[in-house]
Amino acid sequence: MRTLKTGEFYGQTNQTLHLDFATITDTEYTHERVDWHYHENAYFTFVLQGNVIEGNKKEVYTCTPGTLLFHNWQDPHYNIKPKGYTRGFQIEINNNWFTQTDISLQKLQGSLTIDHPQLKLHFYQIFKECKINDGSSALSAESLLLQVLCGIGANTEAAERQQPKWVGQVKEAIADDLSQKFTLQHLAAVAEIHPGHLSRDFSKYFNTNMGNYIRAVRVEKALSLMHSGKLSLTEIAMQCGFADQSHFLRCFKQFNSGNPKLYKAMLAGG
Repeated sequence: MRTLKTGEFYGQTNQTLHLDFATITDTEYTHERVDWHYHENAYFTFVLQGNVIEGNKKEVYTCTPGTLLFHNWQDPHYNIKPKGYTRGFQIEINNNWFTQTDISLQKLQGSLTIDHPQLKLHFYQIFKECKINDGSSALSAESLLLQVLCGIGANTEAAERQQPKWVGQVKEAIADDLSQKFTLQHLAAVAEIHPGHLSRDFSKYFNTNMGNYIRAVRVEKALSLMHSGKLSLTEIAMQCGFADQSHFLRCFKQFNSGNPKLYKAMLAGG
């Protein structure tokens, strides 16, 4: 089984950045199928455009724009690309960086999908920094990556607790219809628990409060729609449940410290 070296991916590489802590690539997927293989380094894959199916020995992921996966270097996998343009953003982490930052790989074994919206928003920020690529970009990207890894650790600890059924029900209800106005009473009814119980325990399993979580989901969904030139920013804002354009801009800047027009241009630019 083949092991891909640092910076090596199947496809057409649009950009490669070799930084002290990682190698970052922006790659167009061009192979209809890639057989089982390893990578030399632990790395993240962030799907920016299109679709790809990725399988390992335990799970198969159907990846759409905004999907974020982590792979440890010991974990083999394969890829199947449906028809159409598909683009991914990869961060391969230098092994010695884990030691220098005192981050353990023990809780990052195998492959895992990361669905917390705030962690995915950090990846959009890393993507932006790599496209700006000025004197501060490497520092910003490294800091953001640390936040992602620490966040994964916190979410892993939360997942290791025996999660009640309502956690998944609430996640699904929020993701399924972002256009609606959520209330505590509505989400409590979905979860089939008392509103006070939901309010008290929400942050234990989501690592943030309800308002911030919903805003983050909306902004992350908006970013996942920006790669296509078919939707205007106004249409994206309405589809993601923002009351108006000014509400969209405020939330976007809160979570991404940037202008949505800039991100839209970068994500559609290839």
